[in-house]
Amino acid sequence: MSSNGIRDKVAIVAMGCTRFGERWDASAEDLIVEAMADCFDGNPKLDRSDVDAYWFGTLGSGQSGLVVSKALGLDFTPVTRVENYCASGSEAFRNACYAVASGAYDRVVAIGAEKLKDSGFSGLLRGDPPSDGTAAELSLTAPAAFSLLDPAYAARYGVDPAAMRDAMTHVAWKNHRNGALNPKAQFRAEVSKEKIAAAPVVAGRLGIFDCSGVSDGAACALIVRAEDAHLYTDTPMYVKGLALAAGSGRGGMDPAYDYTTFPEVVRSARDAYRQAGISDPRREISFAEVHDCFTPTELVLMEDLGFTDRGQAWQDILDGAFDLEGRLPINPDGGLKSFGHPVGASGLRMLYECWLQFRGAAGDRQLADPRLALTHNLGGRPGACVSFAAVVGN
Repeated sequence: MSSNGIRDKVAIVAMGCTRFGERWDASAEDLIVEAMADCFDGNPKLDRSDVDAYWFGTLGSGQSGLVVSKALGLDFTPVTRVENYCASGSEAFRNACYAVASGAYDRVVAIGAEKLKDSGFSGLLRGDPPSDGTAAELSLTAPAAFSLLDPAYAARYGVDPAAMRDAMTHVAWKNHRNGALNPKAQFRAEVSKEKIAAAPVVAGRLGIFDCSGVSDGAACALIVRAEDAHLYTDTPMYVKGLALAAGSGRGGMDPAYDYTTFPEVVRSARDAYRQAGISDPRREISFAEVHDCFTPTELVLMEDLGFTDRGQAWQDILDGAFDLEGRLPINPDGGLKSFGHPVGASGLRMLYECWLQFRGAAGDRQLADPRLALTHNLGGRPGACVSFAAVVGN
């Protein structure tokens, strides 16, 4: 597998993001309008009429590009609706970036949105597409499937189950602590480690605070050619690498798969780093926004993304390596744990945090002199997933 990449060929010059949460007051269309207003309003250098095309990512909040064109009152502007599980927003961003890099368009918008609360979705319901019946793991809910990471990791690396539980608790504690500093997060309160560890169990050893919430939200990005970026802003964010990997889906039936890694993540990260010219991610990446759908997911991702050695993530987490003040802050905005996971919006929400950090606009969670960031989306389940990785910089 190879990709040529579009390093420094396109730039983000504006971004918008709604408040995430139980948005009973807003429809999917309302959220799209709100995100676009946050992106464009108040900047005299930006005009919505200059946008040549849109890419819209959503899992189930509307069909076709009409969702965006009707909400924004567009007349005959191209709008492409894409879906790729939990990486749907990132997929909209990836395709929009390629459209500009190819020269097909000058200015495009990638937007992701999802309304889950009104749908009755709880995260424990299943609605799988038809299959040949061989993928038995599809009968598992998402919490059940990801709960398998915990005992598998502890067994492979000889980690005491109590220490593993402490590491998962620390992930939740860290991300809620970061989210308490973010006015757009769904959950804006710190949660004690004692409360996290004692929470009611959902699946395996995963308690309520080990699982991301269900929420509504939207986020968007305006993308232009890199050479035009300073026409719109003095602080553009440049795309260094974009990578997507879709797995074979055979993990659940493969005796060699042991639930301690996501091979798709390894492949996508390796490709993104190569495109960006990164050889040592744990030292070259300033911070990362990763797909913490469940606490053991973030733990395993630290190794798959090259941020620590195999079998070492649990200890680095307990040592605070990935805290806001640590050597490599992970999910400084609070992650899925604090924002919930409105599927189509999450990938662009991660990029929005990068946008704020590079501009020095992240408030109390602002990092010192960030240069390069990674965003990561995971869709599916252990053994059968898609993985997106992007490297962006200032």
